[in-house]
Amino acid sequence: MSNQIDSPRLQTLDPDRTEEFWADIAVQGTPLVEPVPDDDQHVWLTFLYRETEPVGKVAVFGGPAGWDPPANLMRHLDGTDIWYLTYRIGSDLRSTYRLAVDGADGSALTAEDWEAHIASWFADPLNPATFVYPADEFLGSDEIVVSLIELPAAPAQPWQAPRADANHGEVVQQLHRSEILDNERRIWVYTPPGYQPDDEPYPLLVLFDGDVVRGPIPFPTILDNLIDDGRIPPVVAVLVDSLTQEVRNRELPCGAPFLEYLTDELLPWARAQYRITTDPARTIVAGQSHGGQAAAFAGFRRPDVFGNVISQSGSFWWSPDDDHEHEWLTRQYAASERRPVRIYLDVGVLERGPAPDDGPSLLVANRHLRTILQTKGYDVTYTEFNGAHDYICWRGTLANALIALSTHDH
Repeated sequence: MSNQIDSPRLQTLDPDRTEEFWADIAVQGTPLVEPVPDDDQHVWLTFLYRETEPVGKVAVFGGPAGWDPPANLMRHLDGTDIWYLTYRIGSDLRSTYRLAVDGADGSALTAEDWEAHIASWFADPLNPATFVYPADEFLGSDEIVVSLIELPAAPAQPWQAPRADANHGEVVQQLHRSEILDNERRIWVYTPPGYQPDDEPYPLLVLFDGDVVRGPIPFPTILDNLIDDGRIPPVVAVLVDSLTQEVRNRELPCGAPFLEYLTDELLPWARAQYRITTDPARTIVAGQSHGGQAAAFAGFRRPDVFGNVISQSGSFWWSPDDDHEHEWLTRQYAASERRPVRIYLDVGVLERGPAPDDGPSLLVANRHLRTILQTKGYDVTYTEFNGAHDYICWRGTLANALIALSTHDH
């Protein structure tokens, strides 16, 4: 590991003046952001940790640091209590991260049990900006607090905050049982301001991992604001819970039974209660990660139901267990006639890590699918953001996706 110090502040730091340094950091917060000479597109971003007792390793998890040691390990500045890790990064970064500290043996940083591994991670005590994943009593999960980075040039996210003068839709939570999947899950249904059950059928939006409505994506607020500003038409949204991670990993990736549940059980149930269109051109299916891949699969397999797809950081590296080649869904799109589907794809430029089984990164796999879709003549909108696999980014680009699919004809 190189001992080069890139941070201008740390390059010139007098070890005898670390108390003064930490006093400054306490005021300005972390990470330390410094300009790169002759480059207004990038900054030096330095993560910091103050050692209060001897430690063996300090790691940053998330954002530009990624997830895997040793690349995300901090360095100790000789003669001080400062640990640091510096990146030259685009000045439009938006990201979350946590820290982890080990004793001399470094055991927790290499734990094989992933849940035990992340239990020791914590929000950066020197960064006042946080992002909260609420506890979920239904699933028995605890609240998770992570640290937030939003650099000055990060794209605006104007649709997230509730507006006192905006009209508000209504969200109702219900339970829905599937005979096809043999399980029961929460369903949240959003109806727009002024919803009338005897109006013309409303456009439909189906979103996977629907429990994001509880916090990571302020979905009702986003819809309220977009509708209030006339950026999208009034829409009915059906948000589908994924239950546990095990169920999600089994059902969402190109899951034919899950798609059958959507089309044959869930949507008939929803249409019996709400005035919802049956026009695929006015129906959007959306998701993130495996949910983004599931949305693209739904549009591919059932374009008669879902005429618009939103995939955010879709897991397109995936293939079934019995298929030893990656990118199964991309190969299906490549080998088949073009479907009457519009597709929005986005992915983070920091999503560069290899997928399971040495598959292509999410960034590479999404770029590949984009190129295939363009070659096949699909109406595709593709964008990249300076961030990672992160709800703090998706909550902004989801609004962009809805606007994109509402601003031109099928």
